[in-house]
Amino acid sequence: MSSVMQNIVNEWVFQSERSYKDPFNEISVKAQVTSPSGSVRLVPAFWAGGQKWKLRYSSSEVGVHQYRTFCSDTGNASLHNQEGTIEIVPYEGANLLYRHGSPRAATNRKHLAYADGTPFFWLGDTWWMSLTDRLKWPDDVEWLAQDRVSKGYTVVQVVAGLYPDMGPFDPRGGNEGGQAWETDFARINPAFFDYADRKLAWMVEAGLMPCIVACWGYYLDFAGRDVIRKQWEYLIARYGAYPVSWCLAGEADMPYYQWDSFKEPDMKARYVERMKQEWSAMAAYVRDTDPFERLVTIHPTGYGHHMVEDASILDLDMLQTGHGAYISLAPTVNMIRESVAREPRTPVINSEVCYEGIGGTSFQEVQRFTFWSGMLSGACGHTYGANGIWQVNAEDKPYGPSPHGVAWGHTFWKEAAQLPGSRQVGLGKKLLERYAWWSFEPHPEWVPAAPENAPLMAKPYAAGIPGEVRVIYAPFLMAFGGVEVLALEPESEVAYRAFFFDPATGDEYDYGRITPSVDGKWQTGPAKIFQDWVLVLERIG
Repeated sequence: MSSVMQNIVNEWVFQSERSYKDPFNEISVKAQVTSPSGSVRLVPAFWAGGQKWKLRYSSSEVGVHQYRTFCSDTGNASLHNQEGTIEIVPYEGANLLYRHGSPRAATNRKHLAYADGTPFFWLGDTWWMSLTDRLKWPDDVEWLAQDRVSKGYTVVQVVAGLYPDMGPFDPRGGNEGGQAWETDFARINPAFFDYADRKLAWMVEAGLMPCIVACWGYYLDFAGRDVIRKQWEYLIARYGAYPVSWCLAGEADMPYYQWDSFKEPDMKARYVERMKQEWSAMAAYVRDTDPFERLVTIHPTGYGHHMVEDASILDLDMLQTGHGAYISLAPTVNMIRESVAREPRTPVINSEVCYEGIGGTSFQEVQRFTFWSGMLSGACGHTYGANGIWQVNAEDKPYGPSPHGVAWGHTFWKEAAQLPGSRQVGLGKKLLERYAWWSFEPHPEWVPAAPENAPLMAKPYAAGIPGEVRVIYAPFLMAFGGVEVLALEPESEVAYRAFFFDPATGDEYDYGRITPSVDGKWQTGPAKIFQDWVLVLERIG
């Protein structure tokens, strides 16, 4: 009997003694797996090419697990009624995904947590097309993963073969094994996923949870509902045993760059409504199919909760808030606040905002603003993106134009990976992790209310835990006047130490113990440098 540590994938291989002309479409193989406690999972196997099937399994439950296979061709003794065991032993290692289990929505539906309840800080990076051959294995993947882990990232958003910004079977969507599907979507191409396996497994081993997007939304039009369901069946069978999360679709209600093709006023509304129904049904199908109960979300054109009929079916409300640099910042803050305030409560993350460098804009100061304003407005994490990485511009072969004819930019992905914003949002995460960030709530009453017509860069953001810690983000226009803190407890009840944190460098400037006025106010005075700052007040003792 073989053994494997908790939450690490074990794989069984089954070779059919019978030949099938179209094995992907002709038969299915599943296994009933019984844990030591008696719980039962029905785990799907996946077609691995030729006459071969593979079954992948993982569990956090220590002890001996027993499996028995079921094949739709019950006369195939090499696939049907195969039995075996696997011993799950305690995990020994530092990988948090294995130590704590795959993340999901916390019980309070406010933040995300590992399977054992430990809070999970989602700091994502956007590698939409990383499974193509423009990001090479192993050197490119290993380098980029290590860079992101060193900066504090925990998630990679990746599309599993049916890509944005191109039509079906565009050569740019292939890898060394070809396209994800055969022409006309006749069947899956296992060779594509053989090459994808190594990259996804490496992400997990590095400590990055893959957020796997099955397809871009318009593939429902190109391929149809049945193909997308089969795509999901295959992804769940192949990757569900890993600590991953599922994203039902990217830009779920967007047609193929053809909004202008809707000639009648209500055509767009009817299309959006149809997509909402389709993705709601797909969410239910994914949950019914997935025995590992991984986190389920959806990537939107705006609000994730608008992509489905009932937001409670999502474990995470993703947002896409725009790529307009300073033009996008006020709408970004408003969208996050609106989503955080919704009932029933759903954890909120901005999953696409102002890729660094896109359009020659949105550099590090925009990245800092979107991170800090989002986190202090109630988001439970943040996804960064760099123009050049998401489409994987090779140094000698940029991605090229989108279907609308314009290229998003030709920055080499490795150059994009070293843009300063990627490090600076990581510094923000590391500061927040000093505290119980998952218990933070927005507290606008801790800072003076800015006039409604005040510039966005003169409006502060405050959050924290009353009596324990206050974190205030002050955009650059506040540098000369400094930050005024309101509603402080009497010093006899709560004593605070204050320091300015430079969100660009991580340097700290200590104020020591502060003394508020009798009416509970304290003023920092001007900042040392004309830029944005983070002010932290932490309880002493």
